[in-house]
Parts: sequence; C-alpha cells; structure tokens
Amino acid sequence: METFPAITFRSNKVDVGRGGSAKVTGDLTVKDVTRPVTLDVEFDGAQADPWGGQRLGFSAHTEIDREDWGLTWNVALETGGVLVGKKIRLEFNVEAVKQ
Repeated sequence: METFPAITFRSNKVDVGRGGSAKVTGDLTVKDVTRPVTLDVEFDGAQADPWGGQRLGFSAHTEIDREDWGLTWNVALETGGVLVGKKIRLEFNVEAVKQ
C-alpha cells in the first residue's frame, strides 16, 4: 500500500439521462495504470444539513476486469477454479455539498 496508496477517478464527460440517471466517463487509476471507465450514476436525493447547506447524494457503479490494471495475483483452489475472479464490481456512494 505504501507504493500505491490511492485509487483515483477523474471524470471527463457526463451524459445526463432521464429520471436522475447519468453516465460519467473518466480515467480510473489503479497502481500505476490508468484506463477509461464509465460509471452508471443515480441521483439519490437532496437534503438540507444542520448548517444550512444543501447535501446531494449520488450512487454509482461499474464493472471492470482487474487484470486490465495489472492485478493478476491469484491462487488455484484444490476443488478447481481460482480464489479471485477477474471481474470486479466497483460501487460508490457520494455526498456533495451544493455551493
């Protein structure tokens, strides 16, 4: 973890859909590999906070092949197959403060 302490996502395109949904495309960096991904985003609602601000909630997800980012470690199981699958589902819950 000391060599690669963070996973980052930097958006570069937002396509707004109907009913509070959107597709957010950007660059996902894991370890030292950056690749484009698209997140499926849903607007979860807005709420006033105790300090008079407005908080907005969003949830997002995507699925990636971990090997595309050089994450290839695995262990063969005695019963067949491997311990870690190639596909990973990434899920995000984001809270934003309206300025």
